[in-house]
Amino acid sequence: MVIFGIDLVLLISALMISATPVLLAAIGEAVVEKSGVLNLGVEGMMITGAVIGFIFAVNTQTPIYGFISAAIAGALLSVLFAVLTQYIMSNQVATGLGLTMVGLGLSALIGKPYEGIKSPTLSKIEIPILSDIPILGPMIFSHDAIVYFSVILVATVAFVISKTRIGLVLRAVGENQEAAHALGYKVVRIRFLAIMFGGATAGIGGAYISLARVPQWTEGMTAGAGWIALALVVFASWKPWRVLLGAYLFGGITVLQLNLQAIGVAIPVEILSMSPYLVTIVVLVGISLFGHHTAPGSLARPFHASQ
Repeated sequence: MVIFGIDLVLLISALMISATPVLLAAIGEAVVEKSGVLNLGVEGMMITGAVIGFIFAVNTQTPIYGFISAAIAGALLSVLFAVLTQYIMSNQVATGLGLTMVGLGLSALIGKPYEGIKSPTLSKIEIPILSDIPILGPMIFSHDAIVYFSVILVATVAFVISKTRIGLVLRAVGENQEAAHALGYKVVRIRFLAIMFGGATAGIGGAYISLARVPQWTEGMTAGAGWIALALVVFASWKPWRVLLGAYLFGGITVLQLNLQAIGVAIPVEILSMSPYLVTIVVLVGISLFGHHTAPGSLARPFHASQ
């Protein structure tokens, strides 16, 4: 199906691939912010996951080991943030920015010997019967395991947050930390686990860039994806399914501008390249002016048990 010289099947398929790193990082950050913590270190955890995952995948020639190691690396880096903000009570905004700087510097240092090396990548998994459906099959049901994992993760997070006791406790801690503490919930412990979850998903998202979307290591290759993930959480009003929609919107614009460049549309390349970020800003401004959304009541507020 070709419209204006653009193959829609390939466009939608590429959209899902392009959106996956941001989706994974954003859904993890949504859980973190639901618990009342603002972690601006998503970019740092993503780039760390990208380089660690790449190194492990190259040395083992097994991509899945790369993703596992990336999740562990992202979670471990997030532990540093959790200790500083939840126990030492450092400022969450400043600590998150510091975490991003650490991630960018660390990845540049340890990734230097791996520049120019091609990594093993994931193979596509075609879902029986569904992948044979005309148009929809190759568009939606012929992707690698991480694309499917990202959608399943969104569904799982949405279910847990809205339908389970764990989600109720998480929301209680994020909305009113003093009341949650008074009821006997371990606020710091719950937030610590949420932060580690966000770190792990950000690490996997980063690894997807270096192992699947662009199977090689390049310094700074996340290119602001962590910041876009943070913006998408606000765009989604902290709701998992809206995170999915926002990530696919961003991925769609990113892929579309590449297709427009390929067919020679008479628009300066610079404008096309900035369009995904520009649209994200416009959407966020629109939500701020006209949207009805409320952040978790205790977001970015420090907590101490003696309060």
